[in-house]
Amino acid sequence: MKLGLNGLGRIGKLSLWHHVGRKHFSSIVVNLGREVGTGLQDIAASIERDSSYGRLSTYLHGCKPIRVIEELNESEGTMVINGVPVKILRQSRNPKDIKWKENNVRLVVDTTGVFNDPTADPDSDRGAMRGHLQAGAEKAILSAPFKIKAKGLSMPDDAVTTVMGINDEDYIPSKHSLISAASCTTTCLSYMIKPLMDQIGAENFLSASMVTVHAATGSQQVLDRLPGAGATDLRKDRSILNNIILTTTGAAKALQLVIPEMKSIGFIAESVRIPTNTGSLIVLVLNLQDDIKNPIKRDRINSIYKEYAASSPYLDYSEEQNVSSDIIGMPFAATVIEGTETHTRTANIRLNLSKLDNFVCAPKDGEASILEVPVTQAVIYGWYDNELGSYTNMLADRTVSIAEQMV
Repeated sequence: MKLGLNGLGRIGKLSLWHHVGRKHFSSIVVNLGREVGTGLQDIAASIERDSSYGRLSTYLHGCKPIRVIEELNESEGTMVINGVPVKILRQSRNPKDIKWKENNVRLVVDTTGVFNDPTADPDSDRGAMRGHLQAGAEKAILSAPFKIKAKGLSMPDDAVTTVMGINDEDYIPSKHSLISAASCTTTCLSYMIKPLMDQIGAENFLSASMVTVHAATGSQQVLDRLPGAGATDLRKDRSILNNIILTTTGAAKALQLVIPEMKSIGFIAESVRIPTNTGSLIVLVLNLQDDIKNPIKRDRINSIYKEYAASSPYLDYSEEQNVSSDIIGMPFAATVIEGTETHTRTANIRLNLSKLDNFVCAPKDGEASILEVPVTQAVIYGWYDNELGSYTNMLADRTVSIAEQMV
């Protein structure tokens, strides 16, 4: 079976690295939709070298001096990478015009970050995710969360969001043709929330908040520039080399699609971009209704993660006092829990019932209208390699699992 990759940016390139090493697919067709440099040789050079992860040959074979990209054919747009035939398409950027059918590609992973709306018209001149299906693909996987732009439209019946190992069963092969693999942050966050929710119970989650301290992405500027016409967030045009930049994240909305119980829990998600090339951190704060006689302590939280990590290939528990570079390239770790920094505090929260419009048991005459509720606040830290180690490897697992279910 062939694999189609649309885009060769950060996730596209590293997905190609993964799949030429894994060799699950017989060949790979990569669509760039434009000319690059002076020809195929320059494309090969870009694939071979990476500023964050080094050389492809080292990634695949360690220190052995092995040539991994060979047999370049400029006229055919083909090369062989680690023994896997790879074809580069440079004609069409609009998904509906990409020659998937002509190249016998049934499964496509779109890593461009552009075509995120599952409701968009596939015949649009701007292109749409659904255009991949019109061009001959049977399934299209998005390496980002879905974003429906038109107000009032709901998620199409043939679209689904999944995180590998969390809600795989939500994907129904006979029904779904558009699959979002959420985001690197949502993937990490889901593995921080799910183990606790399974053991403590969603009904005991009062509220949650998170901040992702996130490495720079390709959408940010190297140096300051003037904002475009109508721009409202001037920070997006400031240099990521010199600044800590406050921004937003869609992780809260995407998490509800992966863990539906989060819909009934007050949740705030924020993001801070920092001047590093990869390696990110989530700081998760939970408020949990507790039993004052047997309160939730850090040891219990850490033991839940330890137990989950023992059975899940995607969660790692660590007490090694990591820094961000330690988790770069760490394979298949959606989340690395920094166990030494888990903190909890339990206290009685005093609620004045007279300020509540709807309460089940109204105080009787002469009784105090104060209710004391034991609440534990927990702070948990989770590392993730937002590019290769965490997200790209898990996206590849999701891709392979979908391919194995295709007839």
